Amino acid sequence: MTEPTHRHEAVPDFDPTASSLAGHVAPEVMAELLSMRSSIDNIDATLVYLLAERFKATQRVGFLKAQHRLPPGDPGREAAQIARLRALAESAHLDPAFAEKFLNFIISEVIRHHQAISESHSEALRTGATPVVNANGTHFAAGTAADDGGSAAR
Repeated sequence: MTEPTHRHEAVPDFDPTASSLAGHVAPEVMAELLSMRSSIDNIDATLVYLLAERFKATQRVGFLKAQHRLPPGDPGREAAQIARLRALAESAHLDPAFAEKFLNFIISEVIRHHQAISESHSEALRTGATPVVNANGTHFAAGTAADDGGSAAR
C-alpha cells in the first residue's frame, strides 16, 4: 500500500497554509511553523489510515463473533488492552490517561459496530438470508431492505 508523501494532497479543499497567524508573524517564523504543521498533517493522515485498517480488522472480528453468537464486547480483552496501552504510553512519554481515553473511545465504537453486525446476522438467520459484507465493510443481509443501500441493518 503506497500513500503519497504529503497525504493531505489527496483532500482537494485542504489548504495546508491556512492560518489565522498569517500576516501577524515574521515570514521565517511562518515558514518554520508551516513546515512543522506539514509533518503533523502527515501524521494525522497516517492515523486515519491506521484507524481505517484497524476497523476493517475489527469488522471481521465482529462478523466472526456474530456467526458464533459471541458477545460484542470482551471485558477481559478490553482490560488487558487498556493496561497494555497505558504501559506503552508511559514508555513513549505519552500521558497514559489520554491513551486510555483514546482506546476506550475506540473500544466503544468497535462494540457498537459488533452489536450492529450481530443484529444483522440475527436478522439474516431469522429471514433465511445470507449475510454479506459490502465494499465499505458494512454487514447486511442479502434479500433484505438493506440490499438497496438503505440503513436498515446498519
